[in-house]
Amino acid sequence: MEQRIHNFNAGPAALPLPVLATAQEELLNFKGSGMSVMEISHRSKWFDGILEDAVVRMKRLLGAGDNYQVLFLQGGASTQFAMAPMNLLPDGQAADYVNTGTWAKKAIQEAQILGKKANVPATSQDRNFAYIPKNVSYTPGAAYVHLTSNNTIEGTQYNGFPDTGDAPIVTDMSSDMLCRPVDISKCGLVYAGAQKNLGPAGVCIAVLRKDMLERVPKTIPTMFRYTTHAEKNSLYNTPPCWSIYIVGLVLKWLEETVGGLDKMEAQNRAKAELLYKAIDKTGFYKGTADKEDRSWMNVTFRLGSEDLEKKFVAEAEKAGLGGLKGHRSVGGCRASIYNATGLDAVEALVSFMNDFEKNNG
Repeated sequence: MEQRIHNFNAGPAALPLPVLATAQEELLNFKGSGMSVMEISHRSKWFDGILEDAVVRMKRLLGAGDNYQVLFLQGGASTQFAMAPMNLLPDGQAADYVNTGTWAKKAIQEAQILGKKANVPATSQDRNFAYIPKNVSYTPGAAYVHLTSNNTIEGTQYNGFPDTGDAPIVTDMSSDMLCRPVDISKCGLVYAGAQKNLGPAGVCIAVLRKDMLERVPKTIPTMFRYTTHAEKNSLYNTPPCWSIYIVGLVLKWLEETVGGLDKMEAQNRAKAELLYKAIDKTGFYKGTADKEDRSWMNVTFRLGSEDLEKKFVAEAEKAGLGGLKGHRSVGGCRASIYNATGLDAVEALVSFMNDFEKNNG
């Protein structure tokens, strides 16, 4: 096998090597079917097994009881920005949206396009989204509170779900789902595009509390109703079979190889602490997010000039460290250290950072 790089891409992102090896092994003949997963019918016994296993493992890892349903949808998290208010925000009611960055702003815009009332009780825009707002006064009677649990571009992350009173939380967890245990009982809906921490692009996971389905109106198009997909167990139409299969393998890896979310949290904490320590050491590198709100998944930092940043990214790539360029909207550098990015990758990055500073400091 040719040498693989250390992958710090923000998404599509690194996948666990054992998952890729299993997919390679089963590529031409899945479980004796004589077909690839990309060829089998989504109505077959083979895909039934894939889907059921993924659902069971997802609920087990999240600690979600029978009052939650796992849906595999298409259109990415960006489609959920519209589906959530279409389904869960009745006309005449308001929902709260905390604005913590680029993706939160897009969610707010989609609700507004639909003519829904989206209150913004707090924002961190005053300091370029470098922090998570605290002590927020949520709107009494809000239909839900929408949060972006991890801000991929700005490098901030909630330390835990806030107390939103009687309002259920609707949260975009695209970039930190299953990086650590969470209290899902506070959530009416959790959704995540898979291509950052859960699997390949092409599928979006939605974990929905079943009582939320009672809000879904019949006046929205069939494919945009959560009830459509809940009633048919994500099989109303042909689902993204291959993407669901890989997500299932990732969930199996999390449970059986890593050993669950407590152990995954310990690994992620160790990676983040090592990298942030290197950033904070001398001032040559400058973190962009407030220390108390720094993301474990997306580590954002700047160097002294844009030219120096370009040199850093180029030399890192030559050294086998890929994906370190910051998002085009903010510039700088970013290391995405999702679950599948190992401690060895972070150690290699820190070693490179130390050498680069010696040569350019």
